[in-house]
Amino acid sequence: MEFKGVRHPVVAGYFYPEEPKELISLIEKSFTHPLGPGKLPVVSNERVKNSIGYVAPHAGYIYSGPIAAHVYYKIAEEGNPDTFIIIGTNHTGLGSLVSIYPGGKWYTPLGYVNIDEELARSIIENSSIAEADTYAHIEEHSIEVQLPFLQYLYGENINIVPIVMGLHSPDAAHDLAKSIYESVKALERDVIIIASSDFNHYEPHEITIEKDMLAIKKIIELDTEGFYRVIIDKNISVCGPGAIMTLMEYTKMASPTGKVKLLKHATSGDISGHKNAVVGYAAIQFLY
Repeated sequence: MEFKGVRHPVVAGYFYPEEPKELISLIEKSFTHPLGPGKLPVVSNERVKNSIGYVAPHAGYIYSGPIAAHVYYKIAEEGNPDTFIIIGTNHTGLGSLVSIYPGGKWYTPLGYVNIDEELARSIIENSSIAEADTYAHIEEHSIEVQLPFLQYLYGENINIVPIVMGLHSPDAAHDLAKSIYESVKALERDVIIIASSDFNHYEPHEITIEKDMLAIKKIIELDTEGFYRVIIDKNISVCGPGAIMTLMEYTKMASPTGKVKLLKHATSGDISGHKNAVVGYAAIQFLY
């Protein structure tokens, strides 16, 4: 599929401000928030290759922004890679089961970012399930909300490969991780993977913390099958398990000594004060 058009935002003015100055202000407040890193990031002029990737939340910035800021604070320290591979989840049911946006640009109130078309095409060719598809991305917010944070750090000098997963199984994650790994290696790309996911949904604060920590324990152990089993057995409503498992599988391929570190966990109740029905958010770093 050849696609040279522009994908416009669908949650600007809803998940984050539509006006650029307001958006930048809210991003900065996310960094300086008590649940955030506590200070603004310092962007490295040199590339420091510490991280394979991150798990970042994708809710409205007023709820999950401070937790997401921990991810982007670390990304700032590491400098700009060739490409960010951003794996979201399919909330809409549109498009193919594993959908890779094939080309063109994405636009947010902070400007444009480019699609790394060569890498996108290679991942599709190396995968048995991924397809070139724009439909899964039309109304999907899980990738879009990551972009203003990246643009705050690096302006329009960003390349991305947007991938939306509607198939959340260990086998699908392994296939996609392997295709990404083979493509990155063949093209000699320097990449950071961002797995966009929130954690447990709409249960009390204490229950959500307990459930989330069961899932996060398996993520830290890089136990893909264990993570998949615990979210099913304990009914933990992680909304991007495919993206997380893909990053877990990729980490095991990219680094035999790979380690995982929880940067921050909180719930929407920590932000709003309403703790009867919350959503869990985690910032998780995957290191070489």
